[in-house]
Amino acid sequence: MAQIIDGKSVALQIKLEVKEQVARLKAKYNLIPGLAVVLVGDDIGSVTYVRNKQKACDDVGIRSRTFSFSSDVGQKELEILINELDRDPQYNGILIQMPLPRSLDARALLNMIIPDKDVDGLLPSNIGKLAIGEEALYPCTPLGIMMLLQRYAVPVSGAHVVIVGRSNLVGKPLTLMMISANATVTLCHTKTRDLPGIVGQADILVAAAGRLGLIRGEWIKQGAVVIDVGMNRSPEGKLAGDVEFAQAEKRASLITPVPGGVGPMTIAMLMRNTLLAAERQMRP
Repeated sequence: MAQIIDGKSVALQIKLEVKEQVARLKAKYNLIPGLAVVLVGDDIGSVTYVRNKQKACDDVGIRSRTFSFSSDVGQKELEILINELDRDPQYNGILIQMPLPRSLDARALLNMIIPDKDVDGLLPSNIGKLAIGEEALYPCTPLGIMMLLQRYAVPVSGAHVVIVGRSNLVGKPLTLMMISANATVTLCHTKTRDLPGIVGQADILVAAAGRLGLIRGEWIKQGAVVIDVGMNRSPEGKLAGDVEFAQAEKRASLITPVPGGVGPMTIAMLMRNTLLAAERQMRP
């Protein structure tokens, strides 16, 4: 039976570390890191995520402000705001909560954020630096996965890592991080031929396709480490991942639950990135 990877506990530990560093910044330089969050509309999921981010900021001592707009806000109004936030030194990080209404050009708005304030780590310039191994703000969810593996002493170097899901948010940047950590990576998706066979080769499996129960428990190699990024609703309305948990738990050595696995790490990494952005913006 697999050991459960406790993402909540690791995230709490990281937030405590961030809190200590924030306190040191304030004491030594009178600097309090600031995060600006742009929220458009009243999507329940987005509102909940933003509330959780606000609470995390309060917990670690980061100044946070949410700029809320109705769903009929115009592109120009948001562009003006982002330009102002780019220039405002009290905000070290800018985050646009997704998804945005279809009437807005989300990519154009994201690309207006200056790279040093891109605490989501999703701008092409920051992804490009990740690809060539340069220092940058890296995407929060993949960074959280790497941190979970590190804190649970999972050897990545030399391991065969299979990632199911090729999104810009998780699959692609995580592939780059794993390669940098000397893993051998196979990036799969829902069109991959013989997905069960490839999954069965994984020393470390990361499921991030966003499809309920896509990965069957019997596909998983005995002793593999399973990281489930999926956040889906079961027919009963419960949160569940991409991996068939009950069967996978019998074969894996370590496994993340849903919820309580990767999710808390994403917000913890956002706090860490906001602190890192503040420290970098102090440099001459």
